[in-house]
Amino acid sequence: MLRRLLQIFGWLLLLGILTTFIFLGLEISTSQKAIAAVIQLKERPGEILYRSQKKLDDQSGNVWQVILFKQVYSGEALNVNLRLVGFPGSAELIHPQPLRITTATGKVLTAPDVFLEEAPAPTIGQYEFKNILPTLPSEQLLLNIPLPGDRTINISVPQSVVQEWHQVLRS
Repeated sequence: MLRRLLQIFGWLLLLGILTTFIFLGLEISTSQKAIAAVIQLKERPGEILYRSQKKLDDQSGNVWQVILFKQVYSGEALNVNLRLVGFPGSAELIHPQPLRITTATGKVLTAPDVFLEEAPAPTIGQYEFKNILPTLPSEQLLLNIPLPGDRTINISVPQSVVQEWHQVLRS
């Protein structure tokens, strides 16, 4: 009888240990998936780049890389820019033209074009966000990109992405 009780106790102990390892394994695997959305890169000594990068679709279904980055040198933010990179088949942008940002409440802000004459590629735009980002509410936005001939492209930016941009600003 005592032998039987010790055997049952051993099995329960083994079951408890296995259960603990399973829960610890699940915790480790879920924590590895929680990778920070804001990336910090050390460019040169004393210079740090904070970046948020997402792929978003325009109203025509074309995919754009939307990258907000902040360059910090010796603890001071040099610039905060929003770069839009169109994938092949995207429209060619004109420079210099400001980017229009419309909030969910209808407020319209404009960001100056960083590329005064020519961009590195025709589907790339970059806009100064240093003064605009602190005033943006953490809600969905609409980016309105000017094209030749009074045409525009609209990219809807989800609230989660705007919140990530604010995290870049605070970094």
